[in-house]
Amino acid sequence: MATLVQDIILTPSAAARVAAIAAKQGKPAILRLSVDGGGCSGFQYKFGFADSVEPDDVIAEHDGVKLVVDSVSIDLVRGCAVDYVESLAGAAFKVENPNAASGCGCGSSFSV
Repeated sequence: MATLVQDIILTPSAAARVAAIAAKQGKPAILRLSVDGGGCSGFQYKFGFADSVEPDDVIAEHDGVKLVVDSVSIDLVRGCAVDYVESLAGAAFKVENPNAASGCGCGSSFSV
């Protein structure tokens, strides 16, 4: 059974961007965050849209938009905030992770 938690956060700007993309693609507003081994710092974040919530997912919700994290990845991102930022370098989802001991310059990988 999926669990709704307060220890991961989907920011309003991230929720708005997920909702806009999902509406354009005709999909549910569910963003999946997972962590894989790799990247220049040891672990890397992966984002994708999900069609449904899996039974072992942990869920954060904002304005009806869901951020889901699998039970294996949650220990590496517990306490994080997922934001959507736009800058001169481009636009992307960004993870502010208090568990990360270090990260790479692009922000897509980290170590614990």
